[in-house]
Amino acid sequence: MIRKLTNNDREQTMALVEKKPAENLFIIGDIEAYGMESDIQELWGQFEDDQLMAVLLRYDQNYIPYSEGDYDAAGFAEIINKNKGPIEISGLQHLVAPLRKWINRGIRRDSETYYAKCTKLTVPISDLDFSNVTYLQPHEYEENIEMLKSIPEFSTGTFSIEGRERAEKFKTGRTYIIRDEQGVMVSSASTTAENSQSAMIVGVGTRPGYAKKGYATHCMLKLCRDLLAEGKSICLFYDNPAAGRIYKRIGFEDIGFWSMIRYEEEK
Repeated sequence: MIRKLTNNDREQTMALVEKKPAENLFIIGDIEAYGMESDIQELWGQFEDDQLMAVLLRYDQNYIPYSEGDYDAAGFAEIINKNKGPIEISGLQHLVAPLRKWINRGIRRDSETYYAKCTKLTVPISDLDFSNVTYLQPHEYEENIEMLKSIPEFSTGTFSIEGRERAEKFKTGRTYIIRDEQGVMVSSASTTAENSQSAMIVGVGTRPGYAKKGYATHCMLKLCRDLLAEGKSICLFYDNPAAGRIYKRIGFEDIGFWSMIRYEEEK
């Protein structure tokens, strides 16, 4: 049986998704931020003998399924197909795959990236000096955005002062930076979708001309150390195997692929 979830189902829903905080980063964060019932999001659950087996979250036009095992893909797809506008389905590859055959509309974008998590650093950091890694302050937001947009891979990124302010206000993200001896901001690493259980690493980059000096790794190690000290699981997306090797050296391990399928609105 599939039915709409309400605030009365919150405890059971969180008990299911919190078993895998990195895998359910977005679901946990959205429930903590917006609750079980709001205009911007909805949740449905599949039950067997009153036991919650799977959940489907809609945040705006994006749908994310989660289950520990097999689930009623046709039933979840029936819910998704009622949305006639452009939609996106994202989630762990093995959970998104069963939905594909049930969504009958054109695909605008179909992508997969590696998904990795870290619950413990595997490099010694007790002797590292992190005094040059600082928490980004409001008066540095514009400078940080300028630095990130100078990096080719981030040149079209949607960074904004408003986004930084919103992340700080709601504690859904943070940014750590490094300056060189001349005071130039040379590297930064950020989080997004932070919640009480987990956080996603994003925006790890170094200003052109300052690469291969260990700045980004040092910045990321400090960020990861602090997150782990707060009891949070850490995750990230990557599509470059070379970058993946760097992440794995410090303690990240692949947990699968993350699928993102953007569909056209129904004609």
